[in-house]
Amino acid sequence: MRVNAVIVAAGEGKRMGNKVPKIFLPIAGRPIILHTLDRFMTTKKVRKVILVAAEKTVARCRELIRSDRWLSHLECVVQAGGARRQDSVAQGLKRIDEDCEVVVVHDGVRPFISPRLIDRCVDLALKEGAVVVGIPVRDTIKVLSVGRRVHKTPPRDSLWQIQTPQAFRTEIIREAYDKAERDGIEATDDAMLVEHLGRRVLVLEGQATNIKITVPEDLLFAEALLRARKAP
Repeated sequence: MRVNAVIVAAGEGKRMGNKVPKIFLPIAGRPIILHTLDRFMTTKKVRKVILVAAEKTVARCRELIRSDRWLSHLECVVQAGGARRQDSVAQGLKRIDEDCEVVVVHDGVRPFISPRLIDRCVDLALKEGAVVVGIPVRDTIKVLSVGRRVHKTPPRDSLWQIQTPQAFRTEIIREAYDKAERDGIEATDDAMLVEHLGRRVLVLEGQATNIKITVPEDLLFAEALLRARKAP
């Protein structure tokens, strides 16, 4: 089974308040994006990675990977992304292998994903067609109306916080992106586009340590996870 991964790392990371692109910020002295690639290097299923980066960072990403002794053996293509996350994934899909059966899409700033969990997603995607990782919501969620007044409170047991990776049979994710372009659909994750096809998406329970580095406090949490050896 041929499996490719599209790692999305083209965002500007404005919420970090840092002039350095977020993927290059260090955790324990190693850039975030290299921590993420480490995880894909040690999976049993993924054989090729397409790293989608902002055009201005493509050369730096290539040099980081080329000069890293551990990652130098990883089959990795660096591709320039687009204005939106959705555009970047679409660019990545253009670079997958012709014989690729399953595509895994992952955020470049989720550096602590478990390689074993990636492999589980691949197996389930081959069987089910589409699978995403998520964790149950712990807090009560309120749906607000105009003026920030509570409109309703949905039952918490039906709410999940969806993460990445998200894995799909290749023909499904390609069809989803083609239809989204035709219909002018914009989504915040790939599963939404698959749902637009009318296909079911399985949710696999993930890990609370699979954090997305978004704000400065997340870097502090990430360092703490590594010090405590709590990252998978």
